[in-house]
Amino acid sequence: MSNYPKIYLKRGKEESLKRFHPWVFSGAIHHADEVEEGDLVEVVTSNGDFIGVGHYQIGSIAVRILSFSDIIINDEFWHFRLLSALNVRKAIGIFDDKNNNTYRLVHGEGDNLPGLVIDCYGDTAVMQAHSVGMHYARKTIAEQLVNATESIIKNVYYKSETTLPYKADLGQENGFLVGNSDNNIAVENGLNFHVDWLKGQKTGFFVDQRENRKLLEQYAKGRRVLNMFCYTGGFSFYAMRGGAELVHSVDSSEKAIELTNRNVELNFPNDKRHEAFCEDAFRYLDNSKNSYDLIVLDPPAFAKHRSALHNALKGYIRLNMKAFEKIEKGGILFTFSCSQAVTKDNFRNAVFTAAAQARRTVRILHQLHQPADHPINIYHPEGEYLKGLVLYVE
Repeated sequence: MSNYPKIYLKRGKEESLKRFHPWVFSGAIHHADEVEEGDLVEVVTSNGDFIGVGHYQIGSIAVRILSFSDIIINDEFWHFRLLSALNVRKAIGIFDDKNNNTYRLVHGEGDNLPGLVIDCYGDTAVMQAHSVGMHYARKTIAEQLVNATESIIKNVYYKSETTLPYKADLGQENGFLVGNSDNNIAVENGLNFHVDWLKGQKTGFFVDQRENRKLLEQYAKGRRVLNMFCYTGGFSFYAMRGGAELVHSVDSSEKAIELTNRNVELNFPNDKRHEAFCEDAFRYLDNSKNSYDLIVLDPPAFAKHRSALHNALKGYIRLNMKAFEKIEKGGILFTFSCSQAVTKDNFRNAVFTAAAQARRTVRILHQLHQPADHPINIYHPEGEYLKGLVLYVE
């Protein structure tokens, strides 16, 4: 049994936890034993009945539950949870696939490890902590990750400078916890790409669009493609393999454009079909004289919190309306939202409004979401963050 400091809930505030939702909000707490940020704690009812064990953190989400059983969080616990996550990836056929060595191994709450993300690129894993508790456990987790994968993962790079609460003042730096590697080329569905895990966004690549990129490839033949917010150019080189007539990649970041050009060159050296532009998305859509019949809109999260939802929806309407105005008749639009605060209905209504304002006739061909290596904990619906639509525009 655990013997951690206790967090006592207000009367009646345990109901969501009884339904196995893994978050304790600060407003639900009555009082607590002496506890520091990042500590393991035991959450109990107002009567002192055990509910769960988790990491304590200062903020709206005060405790992230690691287990609803009264256990000690030790090496054995981390090994078991990582092995469980690994077995899911084996079940969906994505682990140790030579044609695709890029996947998410741990997806936070979806793998019952709230506050932890691990993406794998070949034999290197990139780990991100989103809680102070996971930060403190990072070395143990890295060691158990190598053990659980039987050393298929040889290197573990820690990249959490931008994901941890800055007020915690942890003074941590990114770097390898296990091993070392300067081989940053990974494989996704037979295509190669550079992973910038040192300075890139997230863990260096947006793994969650793998299946959606593959779908776009099927629509690309003979089309003139515009990839907005291209980042590393993933959709661009899939479009090229699919036989696109022309591909333009746009991003406001010079580093992203440089990485896109390197990735296109890695797969299609000296291919004149591709051109990249470093420019603001709205300005490009307003000013470009080029015509396109396949457009990808994959912007960064417009709403990181529910308080920003109204402005985010206005942003999605504006962006999609510009794409509807730009796209040729018979065109295909791939449009996405990765904002957790934006529901599927929110996003669909925003795109609907944009289509109506642009006075275009639109059919939904596909409704897209995150892939199976980004599983959703059935008790934590907030984990469903990626929404997408593929539209035929008359």
